[in-house]
Amino acid sequence: MSAEPSAAGGQASSATLTERFKGGLAAPICLTWELTYACNLQCIHCLSASGRRDPRELSTQECMRVVDELERMQVFYANIGGGEPTLRPDFWDLLDYSVAHHVGIKFSTNGARLDKRAAQRLARTGYVDVQISIDGATAEVNDAVRGAGSFALARRAMDNLAEAGFGEFKISIVVTRHNLAQLDTFKAMADAYGARLRVTRLRPSGRAADSWDDLHPTAAQQRLLYDWLSARPDVLTGDSFFHLSALGAPLPGLNLCGAGRVVCLIDPVGDVYACPFVLHEQFRAGSVRDPGGFARVWRESELLLRLREPAAAGACASCGLFDACQGGCMAAKFFTGLPLDGPDPECVLGHGERELAKVCLPDRPRPGPGHSRRQAGRSAPVFVPLDRMAVRAAT
Repeated sequence: MSAEPSAAGGQASSATLTERFKGGLAAPICLTWELTYACNLQCIHCLSASGRRDPRELSTQECMRVVDELERMQVFYANIGGGEPTLRPDFWDLLDYSVAHHVGIKFSTNGARLDKRAAQRLARTGYVDVQISIDGATAEVNDAVRGAGSFALARRAMDNLAEAGFGEFKISIVVTRHNLAQLDTFKAMADAYGARLRVTRLRPSGRAADSWDDLHPTAAQQRLLYDWLSARPDVLTGDSFFHLSALGAPLPGLNLCGAGRVVCLIDPVGDVYACPFVLHEQFRAGSVRDPGGFARVWRESELLLRLREPAAAGACASCGLFDACQGGCMAAKFFTGLPLDGPDPECVLGHGERELAKVCLPDRPRPGPGHSRRQAGRSAPVFVPLDRMAVRAAT
């Protein structure tokens, strides 16, 4: 199951779709659904600042009611994440229920519970896509972001999927200034497994609000990344890098901020946000627990309706490349303190960098409190063995 916009059909058809999608759809094409905040890792760039389970998380029956809604709305698939979604005791029940109700599942995992038996079960299940997350082609680079032992955990999961004959799973990375030089190695790794490489953009959301300045690629690296992706249209991007299209020909995809138009997020407690990367009260559209459920939020939320209105170029109006980059990423602008109608902080022409120099760090909007595990001292990646997770869950 392909979950990404394809280069097939040419740029003309992509442009037509982009114009159609700007006004929003009757249902999201891609729904991101974080099932739990519980996680055995504490990655320093986690967009949801996960770690500890929230006692308010949706029950099994509430989740199934959401699936029923998605089926009625004819949502193509749900992109399941967390936290680590497989830590939910009812994960497999929810996966089976979704597939049985014609809602495809693409879930992201760090591999914590993807043992041989789980891999074999997935290989027997249709309409499911699996995405293994790593952020370094070596343990040294990966574990500095995701925690000691996390690279070996992810590689074990990949080995198990390949051995079970799952097929084309995805290897997903968030591009940082520390792993960009490893892109060729990532691609070779994916090819060796018969997998597909997916690269996504780092946004200053969740814990990444504190690590973005240290992790986001430099301007020179952005150019290298554009050239690398342009030469490899088979690499998936989740439409993450449309801000780079100002460098030349558009990258494959819609080249559009889909927030509230074709995508949104349901968090573990049922709150709906316009985009997976703007977990902030300003972008909360409602809750699946509200009367009318998810469908009403998607179709009637004042926030989402406003995001579907034609967008003005704002401060970028005088730039001849606005039609190429669409002003960049809303989340990246918001959490770095830039106006939403201003330039992307990683604008390839340097406009964002100049605007950032005017922003006082204390004035940047802060993500919510998150669910990080409490620890003394500076934030650092943490790996928690599953047996310790089980003990904590029971206490």
